[in-house]
Amino acid sequence: MSLLRTYKTLPLELARGEDVRVWDTAGREYLDLYAGHAVCSTGHCHPHIVKAVQEQVGRLIFYSNVAAFPLREEAAALLLKHAPAFHAALFANSGAEANENALKMARRHTGRPDVVAMEGGFHGRTAGAISATGIEKYRKQSEPLVPGITFVPFGRIPPLTERTAAVILEPVQSMAGCRTAPPEYFRELRELCTRNGTVLIYDEVQTGIGRTGTMFFSGRHGVDADLVTLAKAIGSGIPLSAVLVSKAIADKVQYGEYGATFGAGPVAMAAMKATLEVVDGLLPNVVEVGRYLAKCSERVRGVREVRGLGFLLGLKLEAEAPAVQRALLERGVIVGTADEPGVIRLLPPLTLSHVHVDRFVRTLGEVLRDAPAAAEAR
Repeated sequence: MSLLRTYKTLPLELARGEDVRVWDTAGREYLDLYAGHAVCSTGHCHPHIVKAVQEQVGRLIFYSNVAAFPLREEAAALLLKHAPAFHAALFANSGAEANENALKMARRHTGRPDVVAMEGGFHGRTAGAISATGIEKYRKQSEPLVPGITFVPFGRIPPLTERTAAVILEPVQSMAGCRTAPPEYFRELRELCTRNGTVLIYDEVQTGIGRTGTMFFSGRHGVDADLVTLAKAIGSGIPLSAVLVSKAIADKVQYGEYGATFGAGPVAMAAMKATLEVVDGLLPNVVEVGRYLAKCSERVRGVREVRGLGFLLGLKLEAEAPAVQRALLERGVIVGTADEPGVIRLLPPLTLSHVHVDRFVRTLGEVLRDAPAAAEAR
């Protein structure tokens, strides 16, 4: 084996994909309800994305931010058109890098050292991002950690001090089992951060770019964050991330404070622009089919609870989630698991249809009829 052993992989070798389906090297078809961990939001190999990327590769594959090109400005302007509460965007390569930049911005903007994060949150594997991750097993792998970060339960209003630079949270905690909080929590948190001069950061690496039925979670419940981080679905599989920045913070940024060699490269910008053009038309589908997926899943015997929003759903099962995941794969359906035992995650392309949902719930029902109960549920 030439690859470092960092991931436990499914017994699956993929060869190609189209919309919500992928095929392995033996030619077997699978219904993909995981989308490469919420990345392939427009479906696999959407023709509009493929065309945009192919054309850009034929013109200019790469030049760094030291030189301007029109597509970068066009793509950034389109992103901000969907985010009117924000003034500018900073581009990088991964969700962890976006979160590192957001935390750095908050500290520089406020002149304060401390950060409050949420238990169960996941923000990436770089030093600052992992230090703000509220899942202990990941933090222990990365010690020593960046100091000054404390944790509170998600959904509880945290105590803030004159040292608190930022509060960072995922509006829907994906790896923790797709947990979210009621609207009043986000409103009260926003008011508290404003009173205290603390920067509110939404990590929308997974909730962003349409996955919950709106382009971003920021703006829901009448609440806008000060910084929003994006990645995964923003480029339909081409590596890219972004930080959406409020005017108050953007106005204080100086040349040389932030940078990324590959951030906002030509191919990535072509992919993002095309992705936004496609996703804009898919939002009604996410709302409608997302509700259908949740309701149908609730009716499956052996599903104890359905959590999340849109196409970011966690199904709490009476059976062991890894065993259900394997059994679904054997029947041609790909799903994810979570750090919470007993939860499978559904992160499908935003093109998922009622027909696909029917196939999934029928297959899940068959699997759960045969699956032994989890020890936790007994």
